[in-house]
Amino acid sequence: MYKFACVLCSALLLTYVLARPQDARAAGSGATTTTTQASIIHQDNVNNADGSFNSSYETSNGIRVENIGYLKKIIIPKTETSDGQVIEEHEELVLVQTGSYSYSDPEGNIITLRYVADENGFQPEGDHLPVAPQ
Repeated sequence: MYKFACVLCSALLLTYVLARPQDARAAGSGATTTTTQASIIHQDNVNNADGSFNSSYETSNGIRVENIGYLKKIIIPKTETSDGQVIEEHEELVLVQTGSYSYSDPEGNIITLRYVADENGFQPEGDHLPVAPQ
């Protein structure tokens, strides 16, 4: 019975430690975080029958997000799999998304990222992103 009581007390203590608020854990680790309540002050969502869409929102703390998407037909060239199976040239639909988001960093600078995501992958652009050496 004594062992059971010790295990139960240990489990309760562990549960208490793991369940304490996140900011209490951060304060103990020396990290500082600030959290500000934000609400959505503007939001638009348009979904079209052809699969295209346009959505955007802005929050009270200055975050702005815009996302536009549409379906695009691409030609997949004739290929051969590693086991020798031939896949003929064919069309496929891909979702193309373009958009941007912006927010203020801790120093008050506006950070903006613009992007395109298509058959060539995710392609971000922004003044804050590192540039490859020439």
